[in-house]
Amino acid sequence: MSKSMWDVIVIGSGMGGMVAAAALSRVGKRVLLLEQYSALGGLTHSFSRDGFGWDAGIHYLGGFAPGGPEQTMLDWLADSPIEMAPVGPVYDTLHIGKTLPLQLSRPVEAQKLDLKERFPGEAKAIDAWFDAVERGHDAAMSIMHARAMPELLGKGLTWWKRRSIDRWCGRTTAEVISEITDNAELAAVLAAQWGCFGGRPGQASFAMHAMVIGYYLDGAYYPVGGAGVIAERILPTISSAGGEARAGVTVDSFYLEGDRVAGVTTSSGEAIYASAVVSTMGARETVEMLNPIDPEHRAWADDVLELQPNLCHFSLLLGFSGDIEAAGASKSNHWLYPSGEVDVTWTSAPEDPPPAMFASFASLKDPSHDPGPELKHSGELIVLTEWSTVAQWVDHAPEDRGADYQAFKHKVEDAMFLQFRNYFPALAELVVFRKLSTPLDTADITGHKQGAFYGLEVTPRRILSNTLRMKTPLKGLYLAGQDALTPGIPGAMWGGLLCAASIDPKVFSHLGS
Repeated sequence: MSKSMWDVIVIGSGMGGMVAAAALSRVGKRVLLLEQYSALGGLTHSFSRDGFGWDAGIHYLGGFAPGGPEQTMLDWLADSPIEMAPVGPVYDTLHIGKTLPLQLSRPVEAQKLDLKERFPGEAKAIDAWFDAVERGHDAAMSIMHARAMPELLGKGLTWWKRRSIDRWCGRTTAEVISEITDNAELAAVLAAQWGCFGGRPGQASFAMHAMVIGYYLDGAYYPVGGAGVIAERILPTISSAGGEARAGVTVDSFYLEGDRVAGVTTSSGEAIYASAVVSTMGARETVEMLNPIDPEHRAWADDVLELQPNLCHFSLLLGFSGDIEAAGASKSNHWLYPSGEVDVTWTSAPEDPPPAMFASFASLKDPSHDPGPELKHSGELIVLTEWSTVAQWVDHAPEDRGADYQAFKHKVEDAMFLQFRNYFPALAELVVFRKLSTPLDTADITGHKQGAFYGLEVTPRRILSNTLRMKTPLKGLYLAGQDALTPGIPGAMWGGLLCAASIDPKVFSHLGS
């Protein structure tokens, strides 16, 4: 068995892992970044098929305005600038029932005016909503900052903010909306973007909803060159500091020295040692890898395991040939709710049509995209679902799932495409490539339990739990990424930064600089 020693090992090369590794590299640590998939970048990596290109998990980014804290952090972490292109004045278009589509615009004052024009009798409720979003965001940030502090200081902060935390973190999105308005159409509009983080309105903590959608209120952005440029620009920061990033390396177990996590063992038998280990594979997955766990830490482990996986999804990749803007495509994403009900998932797949769908056209958002003479463009359809839709095949290897699984996939693909055609008939005629991925594919690629690409549930229980701290009770073991903070790229980024700061406080001097 070969051995090697590093300052820090980071498991998982998604946004949280890359950011934690790069931040620690910036303050002088030698970091080894390990990724079990064949490509680095996690859900930020890009890929291509038949001349079309897609991103694994980025459709738009909030909070990355020039000069803003997120962009400032990227500039510090990357070896060369990562340019973000604005999506435009409209970043989301809502299609709810049979009402006219509603565009969500920036800046926030413009969106307020648009909503008041659509709902002239609800001006007071609309103002109350945006006030609640701001307060919910602040309450969530109080909890997130507390998780990066020493535990005693963190408890002091949450005690000081307890009224705000209880009001905004301890209630669901639906509860807050019902307090603000009894207009069913407006309520649907306010809740419609919940798919950005997998938080169904009737179940999710409002503070989580406020934090995630709040990122977009001053505009949405897309990385020029596609999501893959994020890894291309951040990973060299790690190697230039004496670190390394390895793809195709599966971590089998943590190496323990007494009560301390002192490294990892890979599936190839390599023992790798470090002063600290950061896991971004998911909190549940991390705890399950620790089993059997010391009785001293059993209560913490049980608390983590009580938190359930988030939703999973079907994704239909589309390749177009032709003038897609003339046919109805836009830089803006489209949220499709045929019945007008927004708190829905596709549990009956594929027997019934999808009750909700998200449509995005990445190539229009990227100013560097060259469609060529064939006018090639890419798009993606996403439908959120439950693991139960694919659970019958979970114990079979991908190549052994049989004809019934292939038939199931074909039906799902056809149902999604038919729904797309209903909304965009001219665009559907330009589709020359289709490829479906299921929750099983997500689980195979990411290792996330039940294909939960957003990690853990986003309920009040999750946000109020004190178990998801960056520094775990096991010495030397830290959590980063979505589970440490919030789902989505900004949440994973800040989770990585705060985790790095928990390991080396010198990182704090750069936060918000």
